Amino acid sequence: MVLHTSPYPSAFLSFLSSLSWALVFPCYWMLDRLLASCVATSLEKRRHSQDPCSFLALGVLISTPLYLVLLLASLPFALLGFLLWAPLQASRHPYIYSYRKPDAHRAEQGPSAAGSGEWRPQGRSFCFGSANVCLLPDSLARFNNLADTQRRAREVGKRIRNGASRPQIKIYIDSPTNTSISAASFCSLATQGFRRTSSLDQRPEPTTGSEGDSEPASECPVHPSGGSSSDCPIHNGQNTSECPVHPSGVTNSDCPVHNSQNIAECPLHSSQEEPSPDCPVHHPGDLQASGECPVHSTTAGPGSDDCPLHPSGVQISITSPEPETAETKNHRPSEGDTGSLQSRTASRESLTRFHGTTDGGGITSNNTLSQHRASFFKRPTGRKRRHGDDGFDHEISAFFPANLDFLCLQEVFDRRASERLCRQLHRYFPYVLSDVGRYGWKGCCSRFKFLNSGLLLASRYPILDAHYECYPNGRGEDALAAKGALYAKVQVGTSHQEQRVVGYITCTHLHAIEGDASVRCEQLDLLLEWGAEFRRATSVPAGEEKALEDQVAFDVILGDLNFDNCSSEDKLEQQHAIFTQYRDPCRLGPGEDKPWALGTLLDTSGLYDEEVSSPESLQKVMENEEGRKEYLVFPASKNQCPNQKGRKIPLKGNGRRIDYILYKEEGLQPDWKVDIEEFSFITQLAGLTDHLSVAARLAVSTGEEES
Repeated sequence: MVLHTSPYPSAFLSFLSSLSWALVFPCYWMLDRLLASCVATSLEKRRHSQDPCSFLALGVLISTPLYLVLLLASLPFALLGFLLWAPLQASRHPYIYSYRKPDAHRAEQGPSAAGSGEWRPQGRSFCFGSANVCLLPDSLARFNNLADTQRRAREVGKRIRNGASRPQIKIYIDSPTNTSISAASFCSLATQGFRRTSSLDQRPEPTTGSEGDSEPASECPVHPSGGSSSDCPIHNGQNTSECPVHPSGVTNSDCPVHNSQNIAECPLHSSQEEPSPDCPVHHPGDLQASGECPVHSTTAGPGSDDCPLHPSGVQISITSPEPETAETKNHRPSEGDTGSLQSRTASRESLTRFHGTTDGGGITSNNTLSQHRASFFKRPTGRKRRHGDDGFDHEISAFFPANLDFLCLQEVFDRRASERLCRQLHRYFPYVLSDVGRYGWKGCCSRFKFLNSGLLLASRYPILDAHYECYPNGRGEDALAAKGALYAKVQVGTSHQEQRVVGYITCTHLHAIEGDASVRCEQLDLLLEWGAEFRRATSVPAGEEKALEDQVAFDVILGDLNFDNCSSEDKLEQQHAIFTQYRDPCRLGPGEDKPWALGTLLDTSGLYDEEVSSPESLQKVMENEEGRKEYLVFPASKNQCPNQKGRKIPLKGNGRRIDYILYKEEGLQPDWKVDIEEFSFITQLAGLTDHLSVAARLAVSTGEEES
């Protein structure tokens, strides 16, 4: 199967399409601005109420007639362009595949860890993410209380790649009473030049003409530049027992914060002094210490008394990119493609405090990671899967998981916003499928399609095949968009028998209108039917009749299904056969979610409240039951008030969970099994969309032992 790298099969048709769009765009833009000036967001209303004499109202009074006049003047050109554009849609490809080649500098560094190298006998883990980003034309996005689509698209891409490009950090605490280690010490390790993990303030390398995402490292061992000194235990005068580098009981002479003797290349020293005899890195007694501690070698266990970075009972795991030795033919790392895919250690979160400023658009600019914090949790000992214990980690995270492998986005409708988003995502994901869907009356379109499907798939692994199908049963305003399903086959390795090891990913966005349960069930039936046909058609490498069948590592469905598992109105969808073929890690059964499962649909009226204006603040609100009642949309109730805030009626569950990640556990390969390692509800896109994002890390085990 050939991947389409351009929207049309010939350059001439592409030229005609560009010409027609140039004629249509002025009218489209004027109409969008005219409608946007009539619909204000809650943030704009609040600013106007606080300053009635502002120039906002005056600007609207002047711009509205101007937009109307220009709209009428551009209509003849738009009509001509539309007559040229509409027939071209019959020959348009259903998606655009793009691959960003690495620059010369990164190409010299060797093959990527995310390439299709030799499949390891013990298996591998993969991380999947899904998010509804609501990148509609600005006038339509305002009905969801969101504005400035172009800027949000760029910011969404920046936040996702910055979150995903962090190194994995996981800290286990064997004793619940011994937690004196400070997470800030890891920041000091990174910013002082710790080589094995690169830097915890790691970002994609800047390219020519980039927006300047990188920052210089700070001289403070606790927080890099841009961090708030009020949060720093060095600058605010806390005592030595609270020192971020050593716990209580360790002398100040051993501490790089209280002792001025430092050395270059040492994670506890600066760059100009000679080694100190008290330094736990250079002290001979530390040569037999834990390999899991960044300042130790590789022999003894953790908890060395000489180590100022962790007390007894704490184990630390930090993984960094480990390039494979085998040459990868069709993959090289693009900018930001630096995460390790070889470690089976799950990424909890090196939580980062954002110190951005809120601009006039109401979007907190936190695209640079300022201060890293590691997550702490007890090591599960002898854990077994049972009803009350899932056997995997689940959390509410302020950031996308480190080393995110696959990302599915919904509602990427606006063409210019899609291009801006792809430019940002390509700095981390080499492979992207965008502009997915149909326009006009092509194919399934019983009605004219003004918008495409809004789906986008980004991958760190090579995409081998892709296929798109449009749902033919859309109703109402949903029928104006070509909603459907995008199927992709990716190569994640090669077996010892030279068989390709592949995975199947399905991205979808179902019918949104409430009460149309039968429509969504029909779409779920089609989703399964089309998926089975795609897997049969691509089971053998194209053009190789005698080739061995591919080995399937995983089969995952991601997307916005527009129904939840707790609403009484969604009972039909809750009992669909898709949940017998695929597992939902948040679900106990029809109508019942697990206690920790969280709704993903936010109340749009509170998107700009200060309490949820940043990823960290939204994370704190979601961790609180009262906060969830305030800012999440809950399953429909007969007694439901028009405005959720301040209501006293009982609420069922933890909000409407309409964003899903489903996966097949068994039946892919004999003796192979897929287990979930962690599931995350993500708040990193706070202020940019009306959905929480979700992510899951799956571990694929083959039943073999490594020789």
